[in-house]
Amino acid sequence: MAIPLLESVDISAKTLTTDALLTQRKLADYLLSHNAHYVFTVKANQPSMQADIRLLFEDRDEADFCEPPQLGHGRIEQRKIWTSTALNNYLSFPGVAQVFVIERHVTRKKTNKHSVETVYGITSHQPESADAAQLLAYNRNHWSVESSHYILDWNWDEDRCRIRSGNAPENMTALRRFASGIIQAQSNDSVSSTIQRLARNVRLVFDYLRMTDNSRPRLRRAQPAAG
Repeated sequence: MAIPLLESVDISAKTLTTDALLTQRKLADYLLSHNAHYVFTVKANQPSMQADIRLLFEDRDEADFCEPPQLGHGRIEQRKIWTSTALNNYLSFPGVAQVFVIERHVTRKKTNKHSVETVYGITSHQPESADAAQLLAYNRNHWSVESSHYILDWNWDEDRCRIRSGNAPENMTALRRFASGIIQAQSNDSVSSTIQRLARNVRLVFDYLRMTDNSRPRLRRAQPAAG
């Protein structure tokens, strides 16, 4: 099996993280044959494996690792992870060395509403090469990248962009990230709604960039001393 996108880079000793769509045996075999590791999410497209992992962790005790609560975007978020090697010889999947379950606890500050998201996964990493804390970090970093790509595609339609030559694609992505960052720093509204508002009034773009007089703080004139 050849994967052109990966053939052009050295993936030896690297760790590839994916969402559930790419949790496939052929991809796992490819990574293992190139001395790379995987951290895969397991969902309904692998129903038997998901059921086995869910059953293993059904009566779980204290988490193997728990991140401290983090505050951001109007919510308090905390992630916990449980890991096990108990299914290594049971699951029919190449190179499984650990299975895990992650709980993501989110509390909305305004409403105090609490929600829990549960994610199951597998990895080729032995506990010695990636403990619970490292696996949780892999998962968090993966979804940070996914979230960033979602923002770029949803708001800027990046996947349909026809710019392909030279450094232009990377430059355009950098500009989109820069614009999204400015919007998120300047507005409490969503990136999407802000882009729509800016598109209706281009002058507001210059206000966001602090390029107009009314967008820059004015210095107070020094008052003469009394006397």
